Amino acid sequence: MLTKAEKTRRYIIEKAAVLFNKNGMAGTSISDIMQVTNLAKGGIYGNFENKEEICLEVFKYLSQNLLGLIDAALNSKDSAKDKLFALLDFYEDTLLRSDKGGCPVLNFGTEADDTNPVIKQAVNKTIKDTQDRMTRVITDGIESGEFSASVNAGAFAVKMYLSTEGAILVGRIQNSNQQMKIMNGILKAEIESFSQ
Repeated sequence: MLTKAEKTRRYIIEKAAVLFNKNGMAGTSISDIMQVTNLAKGGIYGNFENKEEICLEVFKYLSQNLLGLIDAALNSKDSAKDKLFALLDFYEDTLLRSDKGGCPVLNFGTEADDTNPVIKQAVNKTIKDTQDRMTRVITDGIESGEFSASVNAGAFAVKMYLSTEGAILVGRIQNSNQQMKIMNGILKAEIESFSQ
């Protein structure tokens, strides 16, 4: 059971998550956090040492939620092909259309790459964890005979991940899912091509 302090800390993280994901680390102030939480400055700093700690904890929270949703998409299907298709649909239907700022990996990663090595490392871990999940699905498909043994699981996972993240970025900028639909179609056709 969480203590009162742990509940307050969790509450601040949950309330601040959408702010940081939409407005960025630099674009979110302690005053903004105070406003969404209805807490005084002392209530914020009584639970966090500084804004950087809040940023890191918010990214961890968003990352755990994202990986949980990815796992749910993958676990909703039985075959490796269906799992990959479900993941592609998740990226299009959930992350691209999100009213909560889109993909936290893109949002935090872009801002932290040259300015915040701690956040950059956390983002890198989430990228690796996501690609590892994709690689495992493909490897399982190869081992079960569902996919051709000629498929390079790691390379295709990188291709799939980079393609979907890039499509999210472009789709959010253009306020359109057209390029994501095209990219998902290309990736699904390639998955079909190595399915046996």
